[in-house]
Amino acid sequence: MKKGWIAAGIIVLILVIGAVGQYNNLVNLETNVDARWAQVENQLQRRADLIPNLVNTVKGYASHEEGVFTEVAAARGRLLAAGDPSARMEANQGLDSALGRLLAIAESYPELKADTSFIRLQDELAGTENRIAVERMRYNESIETWNRTIRRFPTVVIAGLMGKTSRPFFEAAESAKDVPQVQF
Repeated sequence: MKKGWIAAGIIVLILVIGAVGQYNNLVNLETNVDARWAQVENQLQRRADLIPNLVNTVKGYASHEEGVFTEVAAARGRLLAAGDPSARMEANQGLDSALGRLLAIAESYPELKADTSFIRLQDELAGTENRIAVERMRYNESIETWNRTIRRFPTVVIAGLMGKTSRPFFEAAESAKDVPQVQF
């Protein structure tokens, strides 16, 4: 009888150690997802900080395009005010669209395209867009690992007990699927 209790105790101890290991793995993965999202937000903030300079530079040349400037400012405000990742993703899509219209207007002004400060700002914005793309990719990779892990047995049991659920991927806006039109 005593050997039975010892064996049962060893089995329980092994299960507890396994559960603790799974819990710690979930904590690590969730922290990684949060850190990756923070990097996406960091780059979105960098872009939001550049936008007023870009808008003011374009405004000097295209003062009659007030609607686009208002739209860019409003989209930037929505991005900065958005709270959770889903809201930030949606607000980012609106800002992408508004920036596209702003840059399309800039193309209509040859003297603006040659302006040094505009070129510098456009390069900074392009660099920021590249950084955002990299951070989105890293975020989605961490989401993939998280979602896959919490669906596997036995982690699914522990994740369920802890209330951990799948998280959404950062998805491109529907308009990103349209082929861009380049005109010379």
